[in-house]
Amino acid sequence: MPTSLSRMPARALVTALLAAAFVVQALAALAPNVPLLIAATAVSLTVEGVLYRWQPGLLSVFAKSQADLTVRHVLRDLLLVAAVLRTVEEDKEAQYAPVLVGLLGFYALHFAIQAVSVLVRRTRTLPVVTRNIDASALRLSPAPHTLLRRPGHRLLVFGLPATAGLTATAATSAAVPAAAGVALSALVALVGLGMLMSRLLPGRRPADEQTVLEWFDSWLAEYRPTVGLYFSGGTSSAYQANMWLEPLAKLDGRPIIILRERFMVSKIAATDVPIVCLPKVATLMRLEHSTLRVLIHPSNSGKTSQVLRIPTIKHTFVNHGESDKLSSCNPYAKAYDEVWVAGPAARERYALADVGVEDKDVVEIGRPQLDAVRPYAGPPAGYYTTVLYAPTWEGWDGNPGNTSVIEAGENVVRALLADPGVRLLYKPHPLTGSVDPRAGAADRRIRELIRAANRERSGARPAPSADLDRLTAELDRLTTSVFRPSADQVERMLVQSAPEPGRAEAVERTTAAWEELYWASLPEWEHQIVTDVRPALYSCFNVADLLISDVSSVVSDFLASEKPYAVVNTSGLSETEFRATFPTVMAATVLTPDASGVPGLLAAVRDPGKDELVEARKELKLRLLGPAEPSSQERFNAAVQDLYEAAEAHRTRMARRLNAVPSQRRETVTEVTGATP
Repeated sequence: MPTSLSRMPARALVTALLAAAFVVQALAALAPNVPLLIAATAVSLTVEGVLYRWQPGLLSVFAKSQADLTVRHVLRDLLLVAAVLRTVEEDKEAQYAPVLVGLLGFYALHFAIQAVSVLVRRTRTLPVVTRNIDASALRLSPAPHTLLRRPGHRLLVFGLPATAGLTATAATSAAVPAAAGVALSALVALVGLGMLMSRLLPGRRPADEQTVLEWFDSWLAEYRPTVGLYFSGGTSSAYQANMWLEPLAKLDGRPIIILRERFMVSKIAATDVPIVCLPKVATLMRLEHSTLRVLIHPSNSGKTSQVLRIPTIKHTFVNHGESDKLSSCNPYAKAYDEVWVAGPAARERYALADVGVEDKDVVEIGRPQLDAVRPYAGPPAGYYTTVLYAPTWEGWDGNPGNTSVIEAGENVVRALLADPGVRLLYKPHPLTGSVDPRAGAADRRIRELIRAANRERSGARPAPSADLDRLTAELDRLTTSVFRPSADQVERMLVQSAPEPGRAEAVERTTAAWEELYWASLPEWEHQIVTDVRPALYSCFNVADLLISDVSSVVSDFLASEKPYAVVNTSGLSETEFRATFPTVMAATVLTPDASGVPGLLAAVRDPGKDELVEARKELKLRLLGPAEPSSQERFNAAVQDLYEAAEAHRTRMARRLNAVPSQRRETVTEVTGATP
């Protein structure tokens, strides 16, 4: 992964080449020096292509410096015009007037295309974005071609004939190439303008805002949602919602997913649950008149307060994981009607935190996601002990105890790699390095340590599995949608319509088969760096004999298996203080930053007689996750039903109160019309 520092030399080189090309082109045009002019123009166009292909970040830098592509392209063509006029005789300059007029016309068409493309984009920016819903009634259509929507790409391609023609004329002193090139560019631009303008015809543009909103109200009335998942967040936070997709889909009733950011629609993982994105608050408020009664919140965001204003909906906070971190007891939680936690430990955590969450509003539901985690089946059966090192990220508060990656990660990995009987699975948190660059740097060093260790190992490698390839292709087909590179949100809505019947069951069935074949396809001696969407974290739990992590929800989740686990103490606290401060560590082996305890930890994993924490893990599992029966999914479903009934009862009470209060609006209408209410 290139860092910003490693990208700087490349950016500096590209910038220097582009600037030098323009300087040389200007000098060659004034000289005039045709070979140098052609070379400088070619270099300039090549660098433009490099910019769009490999250095797109520089484009915004140039734009902020008032040197965007339009300015650069105009300057390039004007220098070519200057060179042409310098190479022809004075009495023949007049014959180039049509060429100049045509060139100006081409640029006028370019700006006209840009103006019309803005209008087209506005007609295709709908107030509601959907997925897994048949929205064909909204006259959805494929997006215009990329060249018609992106001015930079368009000017480079459409203007290339004109630039080439002017260059040829400068080299030959013949006006025909320039005239032909400019005419071709103008013709292409004119055709593009016509194609875009046709998109503004009433029959070709999507439904207008009012029609879309009426359609949405109609869809809500027909689907009659009962429970929803509400989510708002940044580009890297979708995992917080994704972990609740499967439990949501298994609920009784009619679930729905409510999003607030348009980009998030594509970030939500494969699901058959209908997804609606409501960017505007006014559109969000239309949910008040729907059958939706319960909203589940896996995270807090600035936009959460907006949906909490809807009085007909009950809101519950489920979080995206539980740990002993202060973030698991955020004071914002008191804004919800209820807070759903896994087990008694979280209830106690809220009481001790004293953040305003009343005990009566805390409901224990377990962790529905963990029903698929397989229980402990004894020590490693083969030669290798599979260790999952899954550290958390550095967090927003800068607490050095958040992640072990910076202070201890390399030591832990070295200690594990030093044992020939260990197979390491390294699964870093997706946000590692997003706040503290030291965490990102340590992560990269850890990955290199693992790659180096693999290069020193050898052994039998399973034969390629045709079945695994087939299942991978089938999963990709079931869980991903194929879009054209130029597809916009309207086109994505068209492609991601109502899912085929039985897709969710097929995904679950195929995923289970894929995971089994995936782990079987890997050499038992080879260490793995797990960063892809598949295999999921809980699949890693099932193949691991031991977890090493930090104070995080990963620890609580892993306890569902009752397998041995260790927590790295980088907090600066003594072990006694560390265990007392973080209850999830009570059944763990505590490792110091130097990782000196790793050999003893591995010995306890391999020999159950040395494992003194078996009973402690069972007791802690009960405290953290609650009883095994009824299942977490059943408790989750029951909590939804109870909150739904509470919302219905509240709605009935409010309706009675409102009916008992005289309506000023009705009285006014009665006075004006003389009618009876």
